[in-house]
Amino acid sequence: MAERSFVEEVKKLRLGAGEVFSGEGILAVTKALLESGVSYVAGYQGAPISHLMDVLADAQDILSDHGIRFENSASEATAAATLAASVNYPLRGAVTFKATVGTNVASDALANLASGGVLGGALIIVGEDYGEGSSIMQERSHAFAMKSQMWLLDPRPNLPCIVQAVKDGFDLSEASSTPVMLQLRIRACHVHGQFVASDNKRASFTIKQALARPQRDVNRIVLPPASFMHEKEKIEQRWPAAVRFIKERQLNEFFSEHDDDVGLVVQGGSYNTLIRALNKLGLADVYGESKVPLYVMNVAYPLIDDEFERFCQGKRAILVLEEGQPNFVEQNVADILRRLQSPTVLHGKDLLPLAGEYNTATMLAGVKAFLQRYGKVEADPKERKVIPLQPVSAEASAELAANVHARPPGFCTGCPERPIFTAMKLVERELGPHHVTADIGCHLFSILPPFNIGATTMGYGLGAASAAAFNTPGAKRAISVMGDGGFWHNGLTSGIANAVFNRSDNLTIVVDNSYTSATGGQDILSSTALNPTRSTGHAIEKAVRGVGVEWVHRVQRTYDLKTMMATLREALTTKETGPKVLIAQSECMLNKQRREKPQVRKAVAAGERVVRERFGVDPDTCTGDHSCIRLSGCPSLTIKPNPDPLRTDPIAAVQDSCVGCGLCGEVSHAAVLCPSFYRAEIITNPTRMDKFRKRLSGLVIGWLQGRDARRREQLAF
Repeated sequence: MAERSFVEEVKKLRLGAGEVFSGEGILAVTKALLESGVSYVAGYQGAPISHLMDVLADAQDILSDHGIRFENSASEATAAATLAASVNYPLRGAVTFKATVGTNVASDALANLASGGVLGGALIIVGEDYGEGSSIMQERSHAFAMKSQMWLLDPRPNLPCIVQAVKDGFDLSEASSTPVMLQLRIRACHVHGQFVASDNKRASFTIKQALARPQRDVNRIVLPPASFMHEKEKIEQRWPAAVRFIKERQLNEFFSEHDDDVGLVVQGGSYNTLIRALNKLGLADVYGESKVPLYVMNVAYPLIDDEFERFCQGKRAILVLEEGQPNFVEQNVADILRRLQSPTVLHGKDLLPLAGEYNTATMLAGVKAFLQRYGKVEADPKERKVIPLQPVSAEASAELAANVHARPPGFCTGCPERPIFTAMKLVERELGPHHVTADIGCHLFSILPPFNIGATTMGYGLGAASAAAFNTPGAKRAISVMGDGGFWHNGLTSGIANAVFNRSDNLTIVVDNSYTSATGGQDILSSTALNPTRSTGHAIEKAVRGVGVEWVHRVQRTYDLKTMMATLREALTTKETGPKVLIAQSECMLNKQRREKPQVRKAVAAGERVVRERFGVDPDTCTGDHSCIRLSGCPSLTIKPNPDPLRTDPIAAVQDSCVGCGLCGEVSHAAVLCPSFYRAEIITNPTRMDKFRKRLSGLVIGWLQGRDARRREQLAF
């Protein structure tokens, strides 16, 4: 199940011409695709475009009405290769995936697509995940657009601009026979707003028509001699066509162009942040009216020489605001200005950080320094006083470190992956440490405290491949971890099949949640849920055995710590050679809670009997050893003062956020045979029998407590 349903929101996709669409940026993209007459859409989920895939999945009936083929692709490479349909036919197609990690996976298909070019409009919607809040390496998609000569759109983050960018992207692709990348920053994906809708369009040329009249153009296939002509065609035909289209359609924007003799150059995706910075300087209002000339590049690549020449006329200096390294835009602008022999002074990374996301504070500092250099800020009587951010002193940092503990990201409360790594730590106590390679997904949190497991992460589904070199007879077996999403994405062939072929003797643990938990709970081949539009229920175990793995064990409930430990121990000590695969199954607790909590609330409201399990710690029994915390790290586990005045160590405590998975109790027993944990049932809307049992147990417990008290009194005398 996906983490969020868009069943209600997708009804807005049926809005017609003149009606006002209100909603989220990612939903507006789907509406724009429908209005553009797209024939097919494919993609792989990942922040910040996961919701686009979820929206498309929930809009199956609308897509079918318009003859649109939608695919949840097995990987980004699969999605990109789908655009091959636009090579020989006037079919408009779109694919989507996450930022550079998706582009890297799709690179082979995209490079071939860009080399031969396309006949129909081909749009690649890239969810750019960059900056301190990103979950991936700090790279940008800009480099790939430059490498393969694909045009890169980066629209201003408001719904009308985003929708228009989708439509312009298809037109630009067709006008230049080149695939186009549309970059959507994370804020653009989730921005809310309105735009005036147009009617949805059916494709003028359908997939059925293409299949009825097959076409081929050998000049678009990347084989000699055609492949040698592709680069020449890019430079002599496609690039000039793209430049003409960008200029004629006025995709880039000029604001307050002639209001001053200095100016700012910014990509469309950073426009809102720049306006906020100018507003704090008193140089722009909240509606975007700027007193400083702005050149907004909604097309981040290619740059348009004529437009830079126009913008720089009569200006002493310009400041290029470009996030990240290398500074592609600034270098390109420097080349343009030099060839034009322009006297305009260029500033960029000399006044701004070399790397990192440019938030409002960063832009404010850079823009202010630029304007101060040219005497612009002080000359404005309406300047607002700006208090610069002060760095934290060494003394303050030391005091913070001593009193505020680090809070590394970790598993959710009740996560079924936590007992896997708890079992690994306990087995490590017996067998010693093993080399562990990690993978993309929630299990990556095992690298951090309290588990500190995992040495490398090479890519989605590459956990097993990352251990390929560690395969020496007679040595300790290496352990690799991957999720079920990574398994189907890349792990089956690159990891498991490769291990079989090369006679590896290592262990691979596949965490099977029954869906891709890390990207939002979307169904995959091994999902147990019945999906009306997808084929599910294909067991990972069968696939693993199908490529030749003989040692395959399955743990159906990861919370069973003893079974997890025993299976791990056997996998690491067995005399049987060959690759070993342990499939650890349990549903993602977060998604399970999302599904069950509404059902529980409904049942409680209806007066039905509802039983919830919770765990607790007996304060009189707890010794303060805290093994339960050290080997679990569950957010519902904490400490509180010891009620015994003769003991100073704080005791463990379970907060109300507990979901009753029971791992903390099993951990404490496995570690020190701790008897302090207990399981309790919380009954809402109890029956008469429940109330009778409660009274009876209260009487029995009260009698036993009274008897113990009387015995202690007798002993005291």
